[in-house]
Amino acid sequence: MPSSARRRRPVLKVTLFQIKVVHTAIFFLLSGCVLFIVHSGLGNRISSLTWVAIGLVLLESVVLALSGWQCPLTLLAERLGAKQPGVADLFLPQWLADRIFPVCGTTFVLASALVVYRVLSGGAE
Repeated sequence: MPSSARRRRPVLKVTLFQIKVVHTAIFFLLSGCVLFIVHSGLGNRISSLTWVAIGLVLLESVVLALSGWQCPLTLLAERLGAKQPGVADLFLPQWLADRIFPVCGTTFVLASALVVYRVLSGGAE
């Protein structure tokens, strides 16, 4: 058997539907993290889960920064023929998708600042 035939690996075929499912799941997970951070800060109930949630959102921020502030899944969806960049790779209405970064980003920064304030002021449980 030629060595090139042995090295061939099956090609993973990804559909736009699969990208939408994964991207939407990630969106809801990270949105849940942001809401949990808000809840932790407002309720003054900062726990290890609060820090995990902050870490997950920061990890997403690093991925976006390294990708030129374009989600890698959006770029992949566009390569597969998504018609509306930025929304065609999520199961969300256009009006919501257009506001994800400003709303979630601002909420995350404010909630994280509240958590840090609570911890530094000694008010965290």
